[in-house]
Amino acid sequence: MEVADVLHRYGTDYRLHNGASMSMAQHRVMRAIEACRTAVLGGHIEQCNQCGHQRNAYNSCGCRHCPKCQSLARFQWLQDRQSELLNTAYFHVVFTLPEQIAAIAYQNKRELYGILFRAAAETLRTIAADPKHLGAEIGFFAVLHTWGSNLLHHPHLHCVVAGGGLSPDGSRWISCRAGFFLPVRILSRLFRRLFLKYLLKAFDAGKLEFFSWLESLGDPCTFSGCLAATREVEWVVYAKRPFAGPEQVLDYVGRYTHRVAISNNRLLNIEEGKVTFRYKDYRHDAKHKTMTLEAEEFVRRFLLHVLPDGFQRIRYYGFLGNRYREQKLARCRELLGMPPRPKPPTVEAAKDYRERYEELTGSSLWQCPVCHQGRMLVIQILPRSPHRQIAIKDSS
Repeated sequence: MEVADVLHRYGTDYRLHNGASMSMAQHRVMRAIEACRTAVLGGHIEQCNQCGHQRNAYNSCGCRHCPKCQSLARFQWLQDRQSELLNTAYFHVVFTLPEQIAAIAYQNKRELYGILFRAAAETLRTIAADPKHLGAEIGFFAVLHTWGSNLLHHPHLHCVVAGGGLSPDGSRWISCRAGFFLPVRILSRLFRRLFLKYLLKAFDAGKLEFFSWLESLGDPCTFSGCLAATREVEWVVYAKRPFAGPEQVLDYVGRYTHRVAISNNRLLNIEEGKVTFRYKDYRHDAKHKTMTLEAEEFVRRFLLHVLPDGFQRIRYYGFLGNRYREQKLARCRELLGMPPRPKPPTVEAAKDYRERYEELTGSSLWQCPVCHQGRMLVIQILPRSPHRQIAIKDSS
C-alpha cells in the first residue's frame, strides 16, 4: 500500500470538492505522486541476458514530497556530508512554533518558515558566540519538518550542531562542556523574541496574508494582541541527548533530512473510503497506535506539508555556511588534529542511475532477480504517455 494508491482511488473526488482551495504546488505534487513509476512517465523494458526474464522499469517523478523518490537523494546527501564530520561531539536541538503561530505559518508558508530558519539560526549563533556560554563560531545544519506523527500541521526545525567551534580569531577550537551544549531556557527566550520581532516586521511590510478563520488578524490591533499572548507562553526548544560520536550522527540524521510527511510503510489499510496508518502518540510515551481517517481528510493532511516551490528545507550555518565551508572546515580539522579532507574525485561523465544506486547503497539493480546470475539489459524504451503531460519540479 502506498500514498499513491490513496491518491489513485480518492484523488479525483478530492480535487472535485477541494480543487479551488488547493495551491498550484499541491496540484503538482498530487499529479507527480500519482504518475510516479507508472507508464505515464515512460521508462524501459529490461531483460536478463541469461534466463530471459523481463521486467518493466518506469521512471520516477523526482518530487521531494513523494515517498518513493527520496531514498537515492538521502543516500547522496549522506555521502556528501560524510567527509564534513569532525572529531567532536554533536548535539540535536529542536525549535518548535507554538500553535497560534503555526496557524499563521500555514497561511504564509514561505515567509514564516523563512523566519523560523532565521530566528533559530540567529539564536544558536548569538548564544554560542557569547563568551559567557561558549565564545565561539559554531557550525550546524537545520532541517524543516512541518508535520507531527498524526499528519497534523506542526512546524519545527531539527538542528544538528557540532559541540564546539572556532574562537573569534580562528586560532583555537573551543569545545562544549561534556554532555552539555547551551542553556535551553536562554535559547527559548531569545528564539521567541527574535521570531516575534521578524514576524512583526513582516506584518508591517505587508508580507503576510490572512483569510478564513484568521482574517481578523489583518487588523493591526488584533494582530498585536495575538503576538502579546504568544509572548506570555514558553516556546519549546528541546535539546536531545548528545550523539555517542560522529559516526552515529549521519545514521540518525538520515532519518530526518529527506523524510516526507508519511512513509508508505506506515500505511496499514485503504478501503471503504478510509485510510488506516501507524503513528506515535507522543502524549502517551510515544506509544505506537493506529489511526483511521476518511480518505479526504488523509489527503488534506498530507497536502498540508507541501512546501512552496523553490523553498530550501535544509540549510547550513556558521562554519558550515556554503560560502566559506571549505576553508573553515579545513581549519577546524587542523585544530582538532584530524587529517586533511580528501580531495573530491575528478568530475566523471554522468553515471547511469543504476550505477549511482549501487555505488551509494551497495545493492545492485543490474542483477537478475530470478536467476541471480544474469545482467538486466535495456531492450526497449517506453515513451511518456502522450495523453498526460506532467510538469514536475524537485526544488529540494
